[in-house]
Formats: sequence, C-alpha cells, structure tokens
Amino acid sequence: MSIMEIQQMSNKEKLRAMEALWDCLCHQEKEPESPSWHNDLLDRRRARIESGEAKFYSLEEAKKMLG
Repeated sequence: MSIMEIQQMSNKEKLRAMEALWDCLCHQEKEPESPSWHNDLLDRRRARIESGEAKFYSLEEAKKMLG
C-alpha cells in the first residue's frame, strides 16, 4: 500500500487499517526489536534524571506550556 492510497482512504478506513496492523503486531510470537537509537535515548534520559538535571511537569503544567 502506498502513501497515496492511504491518503485517499477515509479516516474510518485509516483507523480500521491501523487497528488491524496493531492487532497483528500484538499477537506476534516474537516482539520486534527496538532500534539502537531507542536505548541510547533512554540511557541519556536516565542519566539526566540521576544527575538531577531532568525536570518533571504535571499534566496541567504541560498543557499550559503547550497551549
């Protein structure tokens, strides 16, 4: 399926296709491997938390910053 075909689908069709893909992925015997950059990112975030450099915000604070 091409991007062009996906763009021509209704939102309802896109959601059905996405749900079918997600369901298929969830029922595979072997989970897909995470890309190496994912572990690198998690390691950097963990280091920021441990050093006290990371900042945490409540959901309300985050909504205000984004809004």
